[in-house]
Amino acid sequence: MIGVSVEASEASEPVGRVLGTADATPLQFWTAVTPGSYLQLDDVVVTRRDLPDREPVTIAGVVTQVRARHEGAQFDSDVFAIAEGTLPALVQEAAEVTTTRVDPELYVPPAPGAIVHRASGAARDAALHFDRMERRVPMGTGRDGVPVFLNADFLDGTRGAHVSISGISGVATKTSFATFLLYSVFRSGALGADGANARALIFNVKGEDLLFLDHANTKLDEPTTAAYKLLELPATAFPDVRVYAPPRANDSSGAPDVSSRLTGVDSFYWTLEEFCADRLLPYVFADADDERQQYTMVVHSVTAHLARHAVPAEGGISIDGRRLGGYGDLVDHIVDQLTDDETRSMWAGSAVNMGTVNAFARRLIGSKRDLSRLIRGDLAARRPHRIKTAESAQVTVVDLHNLPDRAQRFVVGVTLKTEFDDKEKSGTGRPLLFVVLDELNKYAPREGSSPIKEVLLDIAERGRSLGVILIGAQQTASEVERRIVTNSAIRVVGRLDPAEASRPEYGFLPPAMRQRALLARPGTMFVNQPDIPVPLCVEFPFPAWATRKSESGPPPVGTQRSIVQSVDPFTVVGGRGGAALDRGGKPVPSPHDDDIPF
Repeated sequence: MIGVSVEASEASEPVGRVLGTADATPLQFWTAVTPGSYLQLDDVVVTRRDLPDREPVTIAGVVTQVRARHEGAQFDSDVFAIAEGTLPALVQEAAEVTTTRVDPELYVPPAPGAIVHRASGAARDAALHFDRMERRVPMGTGRDGVPVFLNADFLDGTRGAHVSISGISGVATKTSFATFLLYSVFRSGALGADGANARALIFNVKGEDLLFLDHANTKLDEPTTAAYKLLELPATAFPDVRVYAPPRANDSSGAPDVSSRLTGVDSFYWTLEEFCADRLLPYVFADADDERQQYTMVVHSVTAHLARHAVPAEGGISIDGRRLGGYGDLVDHIVDQLTDDETRSMWAGSAVNMGTVNAFARRLIGSKRDLSRLIRGDLAARRPHRIKTAESAQVTVVDLHNLPDRAQRFVVGVTLKTEFDDKEKSGTGRPLLFVVLDELNKYAPREGSSPIKEVLLDIAERGRSLGVILIGAQQTASEVERRIVTNSAIRVVGRLDPAEASRPEYGFLPPAMRQRALLARPGTMFVNQPDIPVPLCVEFPFPAWATRKSESGPPPVGTQRSIVQSVDPFTVVGGRGGAALDRGGKPVPSPHDDDIPF
């Protein structure tokens, strides 16, 4: 109990006393700081209230505001006379404390004059409810330099799920915190038996920074290594990573479109047959504004027609007896059929007018440039090309940064829908799948509807029961679909724009902390979780894995993935889904076939 820790610490010098000139309530009070001592924002303090005929009540809290003033001064100009010593006055500091725990739960105010201690050790853990967390995930250190934890029950779906991270792009380090949190979840052992089979799906949308998660960071220094040791985490790279990238544009070999990482990258794409059979056409129209248009009726009619009539053919598909070898051919055929008076009703229905058909056709034709390299008829389907986390590594990185906006939406929408459908079919919440998606305000905006937004809403509302955990990042939480944000049990804020900080979505931040978010430096986050009534200021360590080519060292010995990259379209790229195959279909031996993921 907290009370035991307070009594043990009472021999030390107190940091202050409960203020008698300001109202003290069970949930908030002020403490006068002892001369020669100090309190800073985020300090954890504890005091005790004695009651007649009952056990003492221990009240613990976090400092949420600090002020200093001259006592004895009446006018603003008195400060000069006081500084010169001609006017007597005292400097008094006081700290506002927001209660985090009352033990036992007798909600009485602390008595004015009661001694206030700075909490440490077991008292600090109790004040921040860490002692009640059966499974703790280290997420950094507090302002006191002591580890701060996240309750895994509110992360893995046991009592809650999903993480929302907000902040200014390039300053708030949202992606860095998301990857560190993921690393901590996997390496801390907080998931228990579930950790061995848990998977992560990361969409890389900015540069090639996340393509080196399995490479050690050559800039790792001793203080950073010590910070990981303090958190009881190894200072190493992610041991089991698989990277996917889109094929290069106008490249018939299907080689992945990356420049900095030259080995260990698989290409991803969809065959024409898969595009038709899996009904993927709606994800071509994945902008939130598209769903407001009448041509969505045509989208669904054409999708159903393709699913019924497209059949596999050598080098593509066949529809109505016509062989189609690429996405451009498919688009041209659809437009021809829709603009033909004899076939239009069969493809789009009889109730659709020509204006609606033309609106659909214009947008479909515009998608050829963006999607032709992703939807292929010239690459063999037997080559591993589908993103399947169950058949991949523990961490799967999907690189999108070289794709235009429409193509990014298509990949995100189709991949998430496939993964979510697979989880639904399995009917179980295990193994866990963590999805890291940046720019959430683009894929699930507050206004409008789209196939991607519907998938993300499904994950936010039903993903917890299916073991799909969304770690979403965005510059502006106010522009993200409200139900996605409110379903996030963990909310994280980095550096904020002043206008954004005033939005009601950040109402969980105390006024002083909301103002501090305007000044937060990279690596500092404010984390709110259901266990603790006050958000905690957290500083997480520099990544132990490379975040760019210039920092990249070798992958961990014994866990390096052997993935063959070849420009030969008949060579299967090896990985967890199967061995590499040569032209004759025979397995190519790998020196790492016996690698076992941690």
